[in-house]
Amino acid sequence: MYRHTAGAVVGAVALIVALTGCTPAAQGGADEEELSPLGRYLSAAWGGDLSEEEQIERMEKDHTAREELVAQCMTEEGFEYIPVPNTGSISFASDDVWDPDSQEWVAQYGYGMINYPGGEEAMAPSEEYVDPNQDYVAGLSEAEQTAFYEVLYGPPTPEEEMSEDGSYEYDWTTAGCHGWAQHEMDGDDPTTSDEHKPLMDAVNDFYMGMATAPELAELNAAWAACMDDGGYPGFAAQGDAQTSISDELNVYYENQTEWLEDDPELAKLGEREIELALADLECREKTDYREKTTEVMAALEEQFIADHQAELDAFVAAAEQADR
Repeated sequence: MYRHTAGAVVGAVALIVALTGCTPAAQGGADEEELSPLGRYLSAAWGGDLSEEEQIERMEKDHTAREELVAQCMTEEGFEYIPVPNTGSISFASDDVWDPDSQEWVAQYGYGMINYPGGEEAMAPSEEYVDPNQDYVAGLSEAEQTAFYEVLYGPPTPEEEMSEDGSYEYDWTTAGCHGWAQHEMDGDDPTTSDEHKPLMDAVNDFYMGMATAPELAELNAAWAACMDDGGYPGFAAQGDAQTSISDELNVYYENQTEWLEDDPELAKLGEREIELALADLECREKTDYREKTTEVMAALEEQFIADHQAELDAFVAAAEQADR
């Protein structure tokens, strides 16, 4: 039942991160004055104007609806399936301050990738998860279990469709009942609809190219020269420093077979993260990187808005309609 013509699935998360400047919504709803021009324009579309309670309520509601659709799909495919409750916890606690421009904060957390405010509670093993479907699946034959999971998640992705880093292009039509359920949920979401895909592609391309925008070339060169003088050569743009730690962290988790408390290898990476982030912060301060980047981004976003005004108006109208 889930093999229909594929619709475009756009990374809404990438859009949200871009619009919020990579700053977690620690305080609940976004402050209009803190958003960039394009961020202010689109904030209502991705829930940035919602309070903490409203955001959590929306996530819970979406999870429940998605699981009910999965159960419907699995039943139609001949299997039993109990909707899985949302076991994840989300906190927007106001005391979890995110301040990557503070020397004191960076000296403690670096970029906030390995250690971060509230991280000790988040990283500790939670109460053991129990899948409400495990008894049913255990009672199936081996062949039936394989069929169950293929219907639920789709068949394994062929190696020839994977890139060298193991990633692949997501296609909901081959992602089983979970893919179908998410596609049904996305039907009213303008960030993932076919109608607004050209705009979402343009927004994503706009932000992906922001770091290497010609208008920032001189500023990035000054920052890179400062990093080189500080003993951290090889970076072309300011975002490359954080990306280098992210890449190392991805390799670490790819090689991890079990959760290790106080892993020395991760601790060493955390130390390197802090050292690099401190050097990065010092060079940003010396070059007035944040202030100059904000000015450039505002001008580029204003131009983007002017170039896509009609599309943006239609997108926001659709988002407001979907929230009613």
